[in-house]
Amino acid sequence: MPWEVQFKKGLWLPQVECWLDAQKSTLCSVVSHAHADHVGRHKELICSAPTARLLRARLPGRRIEHILPYGRAEKLTPDATITLHPAGHILGSSLIELQSAAGTLLYTGDFKLRPGLAAEPCATPRADLLIMETTFGLPRYVFPPDEEVIGQIIDFCHDAINEGRVPVLYCYSLGKTQEVLRALLPAGLPVMLHDSALRLTGIYEQFGYQFPTYGKFDATTVGGHVVICPPQHQQGGLLRHIPARRTAMISGWALDSGATYRFRTDAAFPLSDHADFSDLLRFVEAVRPKQILTLHGFAREFARTLRERGWDASALGYENQLDLPLNAAS
Repeated sequence: MPWEVQFKKGLWLPQVECWLDAQKSTLCSVVSHAHADHVGRHKELICSAPTARLLRARLPGRRIEHILPYGRAEKLTPDATITLHPAGHILGSSLIELQSAAGTLLYTGDFKLRPGLAAEPCATPRADLLIMETTFGLPRYVFPPDEEVIGQIIDFCHDAINEGRVPVLYCYSLGKTQEVLRALLPAGLPVMLHDSALRLTGIYEQFGYQFPTYGKFDATTVGGHVVICPPQHQQGGLLRHIPARRTAMISGWALDSGATYRFRTDAAFPLSDHADFSDLLRFVEAVRPKQILTLHGFAREFARTLRERGWDASALGYENQLDLPLNAAS
């Protein structure tokens, strides 16, 4: 029997009675990573060790954790196994591989094939059925080399400080903050972090990551520092204490025209923890699936691109695809 996949605030696999990245509360879900849009208040969860540790810091309450090391197959049911592989998105992010009589299913969650500074390198296991996120699934989303973008961010910070202003970089607390913080290491600039990013960065250090000098935001000594702040605090909070500032959004969406106007910042830099269009295509070529399902972002457009290139691909997340039995045969 082929894999059956149901998409409803997460992925439900009836044959193995398993949720993947369920956003609602369930008895048990496999969690690809610790971003809030991929997890609910589950009684039990299956994930990597870093993801479990990050969730303890972000999600109150008690739960049973089944922690799997990367690359080791474990029994999920008597007739199916589960294996986690690094996804390259943030610390602990995982590709989820399931094997049964239906074949091999690989679910990416959020992933990035390009090497990052604050995540394990992404794996590319082979699979019969690939379910992949396609946030940047249009040809216009091809990011410049990370080294080039990092150089621009560092120049932006130096220029602001030389002007007597405080550079403020808008980065999500988990993943992007730690990537940018490590990117600033060669610059030798001290950094101040928002509280939410501060405690998560400490967890990264527990897993062996090293960062430049950083501390908690302090308005009385902020001069000469780079401030990293979550975007949701853009209109208030600690920014009220930085009247002389220059702001920049760090996001893959910086490639869009008018990004600085939309973000209401002085600058925007396209450094992303997601796969760009080229990454998406390279990942498909590496996995060599017989069938592909796309979801999130430009799912329909990328599925169409894949079909034009000869792949059996369709998009999840639309009414006529909520309950879709999948034939793993080519």
